Amino acid sequence: MPIVTFDYHDFIDLLGYDLSKRELTERLPMIGADLDKIDDDEISIEFFPNRPDLSSVEGIARAARAFFGFKTGIAEYELHPSDITLTVDASVKEVRPYIACALVTGISMTDELIASLMDLQERLHFGIGRNRKKVAIGVHNNEPIEPPFVYKAVDPHAVQFIPLTKTDSMTLEEILTRHEKGTAYAHLLKDAKHYPLIVDKNNNVLSFPPVINGTLTEVTPFTTDLFIDVTGTDQSSVDYALNIVCTSLAERGGKIHTTTIIDGDKQITRPDLSPIQNSLSLSYVNRILGTNLSSEEIINCLMKMGYHVAQEDEDHLSVQIPAWRPDILHEIDLVEDVSVGYGYDNFQRDMPKSLTFGKQLDRRNLEHNLRSIMIGLGFTEVTTFTISNEQDEFKRMNLEEHTHVIIKNPIGEEYSCLRFGLLPSLLKILAENKHHSLPQQIFELGIIVDESFKNKTNLAGIKTSAKAHFTESKALVESILLNIGQDYEIQEKMHPAFVEGRCAAVIADDQEIGYFGELHPQTITAFQLEHPIIAFEFSTDKLLK
Repeated sequence: MPIVTFDYHDFIDLLGYDLSKRELTERLPMIGADLDKIDDDEISIEFFPNRPDLSSVEGIARAARAFFGFKTGIAEYELHPSDITLTVDASVKEVRPYIACALVTGISMTDELIASLMDLQERLHFGIGRNRKKVAIGVHNNEPIEPPFVYKAVDPHAVQFIPLTKTDSMTLEEILTRHEKGTAYAHLLKDAKHYPLIVDKNNNVLSFPPVINGTLTEVTPFTTDLFIDVTGTDQSSVDYALNIVCTSLAERGGKIHTTTIIDGDKQITRPDLSPIQNSLSLSYVNRILGTNLSSEEIINCLMKMGYHVAQEDEDHLSVQIPAWRPDILHEIDLVEDVSVGYGYDNFQRDMPKSLTFGKQLDRRNLEHNLRSIMIGLGFTEVTTFTISNEQDEFKRMNLEEHTHVIIKNPIGEEYSCLRFGLLPSLLKILAENKHHSLPQQIFELGIIVDESFKNKTNLAGIKTSAKAHFTESKALVESILLNIGQDYEIQEKMHPAFVEGRCAAVIADDQEIGYFGELHPQTITAFQLEHPIIAFEFSTDKLLK
């Protein structure tokens, strides 16, 4: 999760109101954050990634202004019209089709603003931007360039310019192969025949999105006017990112100027800070929260969370959602903000109405026994994320891609699906600890999601050592099965992640309940490991039966 570090006095200047450091650090986490550390006047707060508008001290100050009751409702920013236009050429549609831009003037480039702007840009690249794949942001010194601008796709060898941190001109292809930023983001354009480019009236290059800007528009401590471009593969994400950056600069005293995007027959004005209208049922709020709040109380809660609210009818409120809040997708998200505005500490506690007796489920008994056995065999238990990615789950395991749960809007490339097995997660743990001495042996009892999209609990273990071999894995598996009283048979198994002839399936009641063996060198090296590894994985649901 993003950690935002800021100076207390700078925060108070942005807030515009007096607030003690103690009250700030005690109550601000109630918005949805964890206090990371306080070092004199330097405060670090870890915010949940679903609130990209809180990725900067300016956004936090805006939210705090409403939350602490100084100025509730939606923060208002004046938009000044400009004659700046940007034409989207048809050539860019197949590469990176969407763009939005704005001009912010009257900026004073303080150290605090520069640091905050750089950090905000990178956090948005990681969060909304999916590491620049979905959204990339360019911030330019407006002085050396002249509108109108053109966003187009060009031959990688036909255009050259001086990229940031360099002194010599380079073609777009050279940037992807020789520039450190180019090599880091070359994969985003690997299938493209033409690359996106933003140029001004005089054909000067502003940016080669999503990779790097040109030195011509490099921001300096003397820059006062910033031209901001946001490109991407999703229009709404592009617009939200632009709104967050522009309003953050406006919190520092900048004036936002709109631009006109000409896309074929269509013309749009950006940024667009018009709030989004939504309806919220009062009875739905009280049913979900278990409360009996009046419409006035719910309105006050939402106003503290930065919304404009009006009574629509007896059971509904009309809620205006700020244009920098991409996390509000459903009525339940508004209910969550009602609970935050109300205060979790204000919810009444209730004791059970009757005395009952319980016992542990058979599943939990089995899992407890398995943990005890694994620890007795010298294994260390680990807990890893249920969210994974196709690269680890299938490609590195040399498996064909099975039916699996894909995450529609992942926070990054590392978290794009739900895991299909436990072994890839354990191998990643080994990779992160390969600097430690051998042998290493770990296990996990965790949730996987199978081809029928149902949660299943599996047991998996791996051991790496200089002499790890198939016979040892067989002995470990037999020890586990004998200790839980499981009857079984062992049959030869072909598994692409294991060495052929050194993998076996465990059969019980005529069905496979697990497998074990010696991992193939190709699998080992795919996870950046070096030594022999033995591994096994069982379905505890099948063991329970």
